[in-house]
Amino acid sequence: MPRPAWSLYAYQLIEPDEQLDLFACQEVRVHLVTRQLELGAPADRTLCGGLLPAQPRWSTVARSIFRDQRLCALCRAILEAQRRGTRPVWPQL
Repeated sequence: MPRPAWSLYAYQLIEPDEQLDLFACQEVRVHLVTRQLELGAPADRTLCGGLLPAQPRWSTVARSIFRDQRLCALCRAILEAQRRGTRPVWPQL
């Protein structure tokens, strides 16, 4: 079975601004969003399922994201599972 191609280019990073949005994560965390919209998946959600801020600041995802302590733990677990080509194992939060 061929392994699907995986790349950090498939994701975008959203960074909180000085005023946290009421509908987004209430902590100063960065979250990942899939760049390519998928049918049947909500387009206004982060990789971990949280709602996007009203005016998100988008940036590209660099390899240093794996060392960034601000990265949401659930987004990190999903990203690492997708990188390995496996289903996510949810961490204890």
